[in-house]
This record gives sequence, C-alpha cells and structure tokens, in this order.
Amino acid sequence: MSFLDHLDELRQRLIHSVVAVAVAFSVCFYFSDPIFRFLAVPVKREMCKAQLAKQAAYGKPDLESRKDGEILLYTFAQQTAVENVPIPLGTTILCKVLTTNGRKALVLAETWTVGKNTIAAETPLDGIVNDKSLVGCGELILLGVASGFTLYMRVALYIGLGLAIPYLLFQVWAFISPGLYKHEKRYAVPVLTMTGFFFLAGAAFAYYIAFPAACNYLLGLQTMGGFQTLPDAEQYFDLIILIMIGLGIVFQIPTLAFILGRIGLITPKMMLKAWRYAIVLIAIISAVLTPTADAFNMILFAAPMLVLYFLSVGIVWVFGKQRRTDEEVTALATTK
Repeated sequence: MSFLDHLDELRQRLIHSVVAVAVAFSVCFYFSDPIFRFLAVPVKREMCKAQLAKQAAYGKPDLESRKDGEILLYTFAQQTAVENVPIPLGTTILCKVLTTNGRKALVLAETWTVGKNTIAAETPLDGIVNDKSLVGCGELILLGVASGFTLYMRVALYIGLGLAIPYLLFQVWAFISPGLYKHEKRYAVPVLTMTGFFFLAGAAFAYYIAFPAACNYLLGLQTMGGFQTLPDAEQYFDLIILIMIGLGIVFQIPTLAFILGRIGLITPKMMLKAWRYAIVLIAIISAVLTPTADAFNMILFAAPMLVLYFLSVGIVWVFGKQRRTDEEVTALATTK
C-alpha cells in the first residue's frame, strides 16, 4: 500500500472508532442514572454503616427499672424519617413503657400524626425508628444547578469508552496486522484476552474490595472528628473511576510480562533477581493510587500487585522465548 492508501485506511479506522464511541455514549447516557447508582453503592453502603455506628453509640433507653404504663418523653437523637416524612433532630414525642412478649419496650402513648399519616397509639417505637428510617443515609449531593447533567454526561462518556474498547482494539489490530509477521499475528488473541480479563479483574477488585476499605477508613476518621459527611457526587465519581481505571491498568502486569517474555526481552531469572526493585515500585504505585494515608489500605492495594508480579514470573517461565536476531525472525516468518 502507498502512503496515501495508508492514510485512507487510517481515516476509515478512525471514523469507525468515533462512530462506535458515539453509539456507546448514547446508550450509556440513556442508562446513566442506573449506572451511577451502581457505582455509588460502595460509598453509600459505607456511609450507612458509619451513620448506624453513630446511632448505636447513643444507646437505647434503659427500661428495666421502669414500670408498665409509665409515661416518658422520647427525643430523637438523629434526624429520622417516619413514613417518609423527615423528623428533625431533637423532636420529642410522648411514649409509655409496655411489656410485650416478656420484654419491656417503648410504645406511642397517644395517636401521632406525621404529615398525612396517622400512627396509632401503642405502636412500638422500634417499628417506627429503625435502621431504615435514617435520613440522608448514603446520599450524595450536587453543588451546581447543571451538576446533574454534567455528571451523567461524564458517566456516559467514561463507561461508553470502556464498552467501546474491544472494538477500538480491533480497529487498531486491523490497521497494524498487515505489517506483522505470521508468528506475531498469533499473539493477538492471547494478548487481547489477557488485557480484557485482567482489566476487568482490576476494576472489580477496586469496586468490591479496595474502595470500600478506603471509604470505611476515611468515613471513620470523619465520624471520630464529629463531622457531617456530605460527599459531592462529581468528586466521588472522579475518585472511583480513577481507582478502577488505575487498578485495571496496574493489573496488566501479567499481560506486559507475556509480551516481553514472548519477544525475549525478559526472563524468569531476570524478574526474580529484580524482585526487590519490583516491591519498591509496587509500593510507590499503591501509595499513589490509595486515597488514604494509612498503611493498611496501602498494603491492600499493593498485595494483589505483588501476587500478579510473581504470577508473571510463572507466565514468562511457561511462554517466554529466547530473543532472536532479525535474520532469525525473518527466516522463521518466511518458512511458516
């Protein structure tokens, strides 16, 4: 092919790639709300845990020394929702002690009207005030009028790019494959398979293990300091996407080792000899990716990378080859 033919081929591949990204973006924008809700699950779960721990610290009233029928005033120690109606912090209601099934409990002393809802007298307070009645449990906030639209656009763009990556890699492969030797073309399937698998593994590790642990630590510090946590949805999205993409890229260590081992640039002996330097590099990368400053979360990020490094040693030992000269590669390519 001439130079102009190569340019025309490149133009077609780029057009196909842009169309694929546009289609993926459109689909993801339609489902941007459920996608973001899925991404927000880790922080919402940890925020609810922190709020429940704060509520448990207040304790429950001691009713053993109280008599049946005794009237008490109950004050809400946290902002609560009753029948989906917010009850402000410090609200006080009239209750009485009642023994039910051998245990004493607080019940409403009189009928209570909350918004349009009427709660009958002697309704157990535990059935009204429980873990599900907390207001703002795991809710994210938006700081600007157009922040919701901007957030959904970014969600659609990032996730759309992620969904389009296999097709984009195929376009790259279709453009460069005519210039490769036959034995080099055989590397495409295992490399693309390993790339997709380990990227998804890294993103899943970030979503299910690494990020929740980091959230638990950070929210615990804020609870100890007596702060009210109101996380910005846009900042949260940036953080979780950064960590998921970062760990997805870091988990490509076995893929990179496979490529370098197949072309003979590294050997198992070389990798084992450099394990100390690898540990230092892994520690630096985990320190950059970890959103916290504690050693536990740093180890949590570094441990899978260390495992992947020694897994890569085994991959190079199984699939690695000695490096060939240009003449040997040319002779091998022409004979197959």
